[in-house]
Amino acid sequence: MKLGLVSTTVLIAALSATTVSAETLRLLTWGGYAPEEVVAMFEAETGHTVEVTTSNNEEMIAKLRATNGGGFDLAQPSQDRITSAQEEFGIYKPIDMTRVDAAQFIPSMLGATAANTTFDGEVFGLPHVWGTSGLVVNTAEAGQVVDYTDLCDASVAGNVSYRLKRPTLIGFAYAMGLDPFAAYADLDAYQEILNQVEETLTACKPNVKTYWDGGDEIKNLLRSGEVVAAMAWDTGGWQLNADNADITFVAPEAGALGWIDTFVLPARGRADDAAYDWINFVMRPDVAAMITNTAGNFTAAVGGDEGVSADLKARYQASFDQAAIDNIKWYPPVPAGLEAMEGATLDRINAAN
Repeated sequence: MKLGLVSTTVLIAALSATTVSAETLRLLTWGGYAPEEVVAMFEAETGHTVEVTTSNNEEMIAKLRATNGGGFDLAQPSQDRITSAQEEFGIYKPIDMTRVDAAQFIPSMLGATAANTTFDGEVFGLPHVWGTSGLVVNTAEAGQVVDYTDLCDASVAGNVSYRLKRPTLIGFAYAMGLDPFAAYADLDAYQEILNQVEETLTACKPNVKTYWDGGDEIKNLLRSGEVVAAMAWDTGGWQLNADNADITFVAPEAGALGWIDTFVLPARGRADDAAYDWINFVMRPDVAAMITNTAGNFTAAVGGDEGVSADLKARYQASFDQAAIDNIKWYPPVPAGLEAMEGATLDRINAAN
């Protein structure tokens, strides 16, 4: 009887401890980064619950800025959107590296992201998913499109699409022989680059079928044949290639634009335990492969590519030879005030006749 009483007491204590430590993780992330099966596994293993809100860079920063870093416990902006937002708005809190299983991260990506997200001597971001944007082309209809500015060629007039977002400005600048990232430290020089790109993109407007907003929209335009060449992400091109071998992602001659989506802690998050548990959980190789198979992009997890589908690996290798990989232009941190300049340029392009 005493043994049974002790066992029951220990069990009740253990359950109580689990209940006390369990938290609700409010996750602000991109579509595909928190698959339902991954969330279910995490909840079963940790006792935490997860509330997922999908978003994009602009919306993430806007949401956190509006609440002074509240409303969410873990967010996933790209690495170039962290230090400037922290400097302007103070919406994040530093990463406690003692709570992170650093051995699960590819060292080069961990180091690069730490360098790019350090502000006032503290690290604010960890790498998670990475990929590139470039060209998605129906090679049977527009095989001549091999660089960003080729979207303005008369041969594809009325059948191209891209977003009115900063990647379009950056990509066109590189294809025009300019170096926008090198000009980040000189706002006057950067404005001159924007002026040249604005002129080109304004002249290119008759070629544009539509400025796309969402991934499903551009994929449907390419599937239907309304658009034969576009600026888009690599994963979208590979998804389309699964259904139509003529459509695929093409790394532009000027270089694909490389991004890393991170983990950051909002300044007023209230579930740090769950946040760190999620980070360490999704960087496990088996879980990382599940995310790649869903999102279509690879992660910074050591061994995370081992469980990825053979088809996805093959499509990646067809788009990127070593020269194309070496030519990737990785986004550096965005200096404060730069996005306002870009926004004004994009507004003028949109309003131009």
